[in-house]
Amino acid sequence: MGMISLFTLGFVATKLTAQSNMPDDLVFMMGNFEARIPQDRVYSKSHLWLLPEADHYRVGFTAYSVRLLQDVYFLDWFIDPFTVVQEKQKIGEIESSKALSDLYAPSAGKILEFNEALLNDPSAINQTDNYDKGWLFEMESEARWLTPPEYLQLLDDVWEQTQRIIKGQLN
Repeated sequence: MGMISLFTLGFVATKLTAQSNMPDDLVFMMGNFEARIPQDRVYSKSHLWLLPEADHYRVGFTAYSVRLLQDVYFLDWFIDPFTVVQEKQKIGEIESSKALSDLYAPSAGKILEFNEALLNDPSAINQTDNYDKGWLFEMESEARWLTPPEYLQLLDDVWEQTQRIIKGQLN
């Protein structure tokens, strides 16, 4: 189900479409809302985007996860920069209008830096610039990530289960 408890949060969505929002973006339709999937980065199964930088990745929430979380208003980290982490290690928590959720490392590696601006004002996560100013942290990792089409397929594959959870049909 992913490392962030996003599927337990309520939101109604629809099925996969391969439309374009921006020239090279893929789109997953969530009801009337488009979850944009830029193709200039890779993705984790826990609904994080990873933008390749020189020798590391800048990491943030995908539009899909932001839509499920809805209004994020608190973010806290439990580790310091330059901490070596294991996959699924708890590194922080985020509070939104929907729930308090733990944040986990998407892979083994080293967390290099946190977006300090988000600690005082996490609103950049909620806005359309979540793929820019709304980044969470930077990390080094040797993991194999999902390509944009693979991530789009993941969303489609888990969609029925997500809808049942959202509608309260599963525990």
